[in-house]
Amino acid sequence: MTDSVSVAPGRRGFLLAAMVAAATVGAVAPWPVQAVSIFPFMPKHYTFSQQQVLAAVQRKFPYQRTVSQVFEIALTNPVVGFLADSNRVSVRLDIRLASPFLTQPVAGVFTLTSQLAYDSTNHAVVLKSPTVENVSLDGQGQAYTQQVSAAAAMLSTQLLDNYPVYTFKPEQLQFAGVNYEPGTITVLTNGIRVEIVEK
Repeated sequence: MTDSVSVAPGRRGFLLAAMVAAATVGAVAPWPVQAVSIFPFMPKHYTFSQQQVLAAVQRKFPYQRTVSQVFEIALTNPVVGFLADSNRVSVRLDIRLASPFLTQPVAGVFTLTSQLAYDSTNHAVVLKSPTVENVSLDGQGQAYTQQVSAAAAMLSTQLLDNYPVYTFKPEQLQFAGVNYEPGTITVLTNGIRVEIVEK
């Protein structure tokens, strides 16, 4: 930074201590990319990467469930995408369907999209109201597309609605006795930007 910041002598020690403390915290627990203001050392926003969101979603999979006591459905291999135009996140999953009524298991993929919201109770950015956009099944499984779509919608809600993709640490939302909270959440092409505002 080429611009100099004039600091009164009495505040230099405080500013130095604050910067050392901030650097120490960052070394212990890596945080998302930050846009940091000069004072009072709170970021204007945090940006989470696609890999960070994927790592959170991957903790829910693989997942297997019996539906209607007839179908065994297994969900694996989540792939996360960012839909900047609609401000939503997409999750694509492999699906495998087995049943005594099928001569062999059926495989395919389905994709859901979700809004993002801030859960103030748990201090987390969460997936909100996931919606199944499409289901594609191979071979004879196409005859069961409607049933699988209904099952996928039910499982998506149970698994991912209100599911946290990032949880804030207390020190990320406090400074000098002032409390902050996430504001506008924006889905970019390469990340999720969360505005930080004073309460």
